[in-house]
Amino acid sequence: MKQDINRLEILETITPLIENTAMRYNLIPIEIDFSKENHRWFLRIFLYSKEREITLDDCENVTRSLENFLDELIPVKYYLEVSSPGLERKFKSEKEFIIFKGRRISLKLREPLEGESEKIFKGEILDYDLNEGLTFLRFEDGSELQIPRENIQSAKLYID
Repeated sequence: MKQDINRLEILETITPLIENTAMRYNLIPIEIDFSKENHRWFLRIFLYSKEREITLDDCENVTRSLENFLDELIPVKYYLEVSSPGLERKFKSEKEFIIFKGRRISLKLREPLEGESEKIFKGEILDYDLNEGLTFLRFEDGSELQIPRENIQSAKLYID
């Protein structure tokens, strides 16, 4: 018998639980993904901390705190993966510009800025506003750029 699973409904149900659990450990879940791959369901949680690097203990603590509750909320067999986002992770949501404020990123634009020919920049996130877009300090010349959000094609954390 095939079981219909509404993944968005499940995500909506489990997200507050995951956020509250992570918060207890001073962590931020920057991405929660529930998807099917090769006939198997996976719940992937990527954790971040502004104060420190994510450790294996952090991942284990969150996993142990969640597993029994998640089993009650998710009606199918699934694999739980809890990890850090990685050093040069590509941003998947606008909230990451806010979470990673002050961090170095590599930025790719859809169109070059006025008076520019390049579409790829490395720099630091100074600020992010949903209406104004990204305020960005370009490393190349130390200039401050205001980039509308609709002109941002992709961004990822950048490590020297």
